[in-house]
Amino acid sequence: MGRGTRRQWWGAVGVTGLAVAAAGLLWFTPWALWVDETVNEALPSAHATSQAPTTGAPPSASATPAPSGPVTVAQGSFISHEHATTGVVKVVRLADGTHTLRLEGLDTSSGPDVRVWLSDAPVKEGKAGWGVFDDGKYVNLAKLKGNKGDQNYPLPADVDWSKYPSVSIWCDRFDVSFGAAALTRT
Repeated sequence: MGRGTRRQWWGAVGVTGLAVAAAGLLWFTPWALWVDETVNEALPSAHATSQAPTTGAPPSASATPAPSGPVTVAQGSFISHEHATTGVVKVVRLADGTHTLRLEGLDTSSGPDVRVWLSDAPVKEGKAGWGVFDDGKYVNLAKLKGNKGDQNYPLPADVDWSKYPSVSIWCDRFDVSFGAAALTRT
């Protein structure tokens, strides 16, 4: 191989190496691990709409009035998986009967394409729990708003949240749980 051909070959290798490195950086986005996004949302308040009886009769004495404010119906504490994760997750029933998933005091790593999932998979400690949440049924609620703080995720009306006993902070790019919590009815 002549000197000019060798130089061209090394030039092509160098350009290819730079392209692969740039693509890898764009895919992995390692800088996202050091960028914190703090969210401090208040618990949503929804006002129940009251309906007057259509028969003109007084309401039944046995009728139970709807709660006037938010009620926690399930909750759990996060355990760490791929990244250190702490905080509390709650399912809150609002006065209008809708439900919201609330993360309180969340503290986890940032990363690419991190999501909040409801899952039917059991929460497992350690590495055994890192990848189980996409094995069965799950609901991808939304992209994680921030890796720190308090945040709310409305639960879709057509989703029976009680069939999903766990919540995962899930990195969809790498198919791994950052942390998870088992929901226990209160």
